[in-house]
Amino acid sequence: MSIHHDVHVLTDAGQLVWKVMQGGRTLSWHLTQWSAVKAGRRAAQRSRVELVTHALDGRIRSNDS
Repeated sequence: MSIHHDVHVLTDAGQLVWKVMQGGRTLSWHLTQWSAVKAGRRAAQRSRVELVTHALDGRIRSNDS
């Protein structure tokens, strides 16, 4: 039985670059949060997990199933 990790969209520490992560691995880098959420949504749908979007300060903005 494999463990499926949620997909997270967050900024890199101190940089204005958005990244999509799953299970501690960076899946992709983006210049805008919108494009990162779009890519994260596709990854979450493929893995059948939640998409967790973070704000600039690191707090969770939204969870999408």
